[in-house]
Amino acid sequence: MILDRFRFWILILLVMISGLSQGMLMPLLAIILEQGGVSSSVNGLHATGLYIGVLLASPFMEKPMKKFGFKPIILIGGLLVIVSLLLFPLWEALWFWFILRVAIGIGDNMLHFGTQTWITTTVDKHTRGRSISLYGMSFGLGFAIGPLFTRLLEVNEALPFIASALLSTIVWSLMLFVRNGLPSSEAPSVETTKDSSLKRFIQTTKIAWIALLPPLAYGFLEATLHATFPIYGLRIGHDVDMLSLIIPCFAGGSLISQLPLGILSDRIGRRKILLIILTLGLFCFIGAALFEASVIPLFILFTLAGIFVGSLYSLGISYMTDLLPQSLLPAGNLLCSIAFSIGSLGGPYLGGIFIDIFPHVSFFYVIAAVLALIIGAMLMKRNSAVMVSN
Repeated sequence: MILDRFRFWILILLVMISGLSQGMLMPLLAIILEQGGVSSSVNGLHATGLYIGVLLASPFMEKPMKKFGFKPIILIGGLLVIVSLLLFPLWEALWFWFILRVAIGIGDNMLHFGTQTWITTTVDKHTRGRSISLYGMSFGLGFAIGPLFTRLLEVNEALPFIASALLSTIVWSLMLFVRNGLPSSEAPSVETTKDSSLKRFIQTTKIAWIALLPPLAYGFLEATLHATFPIYGLRIGHDVDMLSLIIPCFAGGSLISQLPLGILSDRIGRRKILLIILTLGLFCFIGAALFEASVIPLFILFTLAGIFVGSLYSLGISYMTDLLPQSLLPAGNLLCSIAFSIGSLGGPYLGGIFIDIFPHVSFFYVIAAVLALIIGAMLMKRNSAVMVSN
């Protein structure tokens, strides 16, 4: 079809616009609900709607994609996101907005599963880190731009939703001119059995569980910084305009390092890079806890944290793709999305509860603790492998 030669870049644009809508939605709704007097724990729980949608959709997408191909999954998911964004301004009610968050979660998961699997199953293994880093970089760019839309609240509360829906529609329409594709037919014989999906998920988890931890950590980081930090930032004295500039620094930092880290991981290995950046990210958030009252250190530390750990999701996908045979890549991509969602579900709610229970303790310590646990798990995995080989 007309735009087939640009398929990779259209998929990249779709991911960017999805990142923009998510990056806008979390801080935007967190600020609106906080200013409306909603408690931080309820605000955090409300933010989990997006990731509940992701989890609800995940078990049901593999078979339709194998049957109908990538394009229908991407188109339906994108349309669901656009319609949901347009419905937000119609009625400001907690339960209605929660349903819309769930719907956007389902749509985003369909879009990401389709684009992510299409890319991972077709890229050259020698440039895998580079290609998947471009995927992560585009999502990070969208996420960096998204929070800036909160400034449109000063004009009209409906304007951020309408603007993001319009941009999403423009990019989504490009997909109409791309030829459909189907996943690889290579598959183990277990696929023909009734419980084949469950067996593939179990098999994938056994092989590549360690690669699911970076997406989980990134989900926790992304959701906490976008949904909980605005609440916490308002409570420690920062204003909305300043928060809308600080938050994008994390995604902006990831844009600087996403591609170099992907290329470097192709050369020296995914695990080494992951351990290095997780450790550096840990120090950044400890620093953020110590200097949270000052604006300039927060700008610097959010940017550095983005540089170091803003690539966790794309590096995790690359790591997973290295470990799995091609027949298990759809299941692996789904499990990465599920791991990301579990981290994202836990982030806002645990962060909100922590703020309520420990109002005088920095919530950045929660993020530091999660990164420390991931580092420990990766080190233990290596040590256990050495013990087995001995």
